[in-house]
Amino acid sequence: MAFERVCALSDVPEPGALRVELDDVDIAVVRFEGEIYALEDVCSHAEVPLSEGEVEEFKGAPTIECWLHGSCFDLRSGAPINPPATEPVPVYPVRVEGEDVYVDVSVDDSLPAAASN
Repeated sequence: MAFERVCALSDVPEPGALRVELDDVDIAVVRFEGEIYALEDVCSHAEVPLSEGEVEEFKGAPTIECWLHGSCFDLRSGAPINPPATEPVPVYPVRVEGEDVYVDVSVDDSLPAAASN
């Protein structure tokens, strides 16, 4: 794993999201009820930034809502909770050390790992 510092914990609103632009991918660092999540900052349906949407509980899951068409994505898995989105968005491992937030974008946790031969 290759965790890299992406922001200060105090930069992420509670509840809310912060867009972070990295070399390979833009991510949304999200805070909800004291937990920190990271996912790719693009809706799988309309390709707009998820970090601009509302962070809330929806159908019992912590979610972020796409502001354009209203699809909500589970912050834990990246899975869409409601239409029109049908494809998940990639989620990434997060580690908080003191006031620093670290994310490993080399790992995409939204899809099951392939079995090694």
